[in-house]
Amino acid sequence: MSDAVSTAGRWPKQIKYIIGNEACERFSYYGMAGILAGYISGQLVAGGLGKSENYATEVISLFKSLNYFTPLLGAWLSDKLIGRYKTIFWVSLFYCAGHGTLALSDFFGPQGKLNCLFIGLTLIALGSGGIKPCVSAFMGEQFRPDQSHLMQKAYGAFYVAINFGSFFSFLVIPWIKNHHGYSLAFAVPGILMAIATFIFWRGKRFYILVPTNREKKHAGFFHVFFTTLFMKRASDKTFWENARTQFSENEVAAARSVLPILFVFATIPMFWALYDQGNSTWVLQGLKMANANLLGLDIGAEQMQSLNPLLIMLFVPIFTLWIYPRLGRFAAPLKRMSYGLFLASVSFVAVALIEQRLEAGAHLSILWQTWPYIIITAAEVLVSTTGLEFAFREAAPEMKSLIMSFWLLTVAAGNLFVALLTRFLPTTAAGGGDAAVSSGRFMLYAGMMFAVAVIFSLIAATYRYRDQAAAQGK
Repeated sequence: MSDAVSTAGRWPKQIKYIIGNEACERFSYYGMAGILAGYISGQLVAGGLGKSENYATEVISLFKSLNYFTPLLGAWLSDKLIGRYKTIFWVSLFYCAGHGTLALSDFFGPQGKLNCLFIGLTLIALGSGGIKPCVSAFMGEQFRPDQSHLMQKAYGAFYVAINFGSFFSFLVIPWIKNHHGYSLAFAVPGILMAIATFIFWRGKRFYILVPTNREKKHAGFFHVFFTTLFMKRASDKTFWENARTQFSENEVAAARSVLPILFVFATIPMFWALYDQGNSTWVLQGLKMANANLLGLDIGAEQMQSLNPLLIMLFVPIFTLWIYPRLGRFAAPLKRMSYGLFLASVSFVAVALIEQRLEAGAHLSILWQTWPYIIITAAEVLVSTTGLEFAFREAAPEMKSLIMSFWLLTVAAGNLFVALLTRFLPTTAAGGGDAAVSSGRFMLYAGMMFAVAVIFSLIAATYRYRDQAAAQGK
């Protein structure tokens, strides 16, 4: 008992392995993603594929969409079959194989490179997406009930680890690419992913392993929902009253907790449609701007991406330790997310204004992108870190991986939307050039995001929290 009391104010020791794994895994992912736009649109003579900006935008958006759709597979594996630990460990091996495939692309001709690109990205999407709903939920499960008050700061540290890894990847991997070519630049992220897997394995003896729903003989959301939907129902009973004739009260309550959360999530894809263009259209815009020398570092479009994780590491403690406590109930999760959605719209107005000047023939420094990066990063803190916290706190214990996977599915939907918009809207801008990187397209995204932010704010105002402490901004 005394040991439990003495550790109530400290994070469990196994958290360091999970956070270390996340930092290395994010280095591997963002290191690869950060050079994709230049690789796909770059000239063959420089090791690139020589495709158009529209093509690069489509491929990257579809890859990210798949990357955030496969969490459904990861959630199913972890909740129903093998548990979170085994899912994270074994699926990580696909991740390593995907990086290895990209690293081998230099040994092939143009078509072989394209094949390596698609095979490698598919394997990475399976690996990265498969572990996504498990890692954050797995971390939350390591806290005892008397340590739950530490969770908000732990998720903040978790997000700092993500951005610590990605910050250095955006600086290191482009440098490797510039000095040693794409093959080594894709190989190094694979090495970091192998290190991430090893770090995670090292913490095995400390982890709290929660039984799967199959071991607990607990019916999942889909089983409860669709069985009730298609069963013969008594006309004088509600949907959930009918569900109780087939399932236990606990199973029905867990399944019932899912739908209100999904209703909130329904508007989030638009945010990711904008945010994830930081690795595609914003990089492609930056390639048309002049590099800057900052503290002896040559900062180009690919290195500029490091500003986002750097700002995250600064903003997360500022928001969580200083701003949120002063906002009180106005810092409830859904209110924070509303503020972030409006800021995302403003960031695309800023990037559209930059593009207008480029279209008019101005020669701009890459540092002009600093302003939209600052705005979108503040939006990310408000939406993404809060979304992870909201998903975990509001989900029933049996549904946490499923809810996490649905949260990640919003990212898939947002990126798929960008890919479809790029494919089916005019491919050439009014003033010439690819429409995917044009002031008109950026303003279109800004307008759509503003409309969605208004809708989300109305939903947030009527949402009833399961966790009443969250409703008070605590």
